[in-house]
Amino acid sequence: MAFNQYPKVVTHYVDEFEYESVNETGNKVLVDMYDGDKKRAQSPTELLLTALSACAAVDVAEILKKKRRSFTGFRVEASGVRREEHPRAFTQITLTFIVESDNATIAEIEKSARMVVDKYCSVATTISDTVHIEVVGKVQK
Repeated sequence: MAFNQYPKVVTHYVDEFEYESVNETGNKVLVDMYDGDKKRAQSPTELLLTALSACAAVDVAEILKKKRRSFTGFRVEASGVRREEHPRAFTQITLTFIVESDNATIAEIEKSARMVVDKYCSVATTISDTVHIEVVGKVQK
């Protein structure tokens, strides 16, 4: 994976509460602020949870592979707590790493996830001064 020191996206207004972000290679992400049945895309805060969980997932999966831990399923569930008053910033985010494996342990999943969140995930380290990030590991056999 190539390192891009100067990533860039451009976000375009589409309609009332809809936007489209495009990166330098043309990949698009839809964003909206609708509620309920009008919702077609993630909100900006949901995209932050997505970015954080994806960033951490990539590194944790690689660590498990290097430790020769096999898995048939791997997912990260991200949930957050936000302030009620403006700005409604996140105060806490919980990342739950759920691994379907016969040879991985909860302890090594949590240790790997904590190391990734504290040292390697650029999204986590960007927000860690203002948001408490908790990691939880679960193994399903």
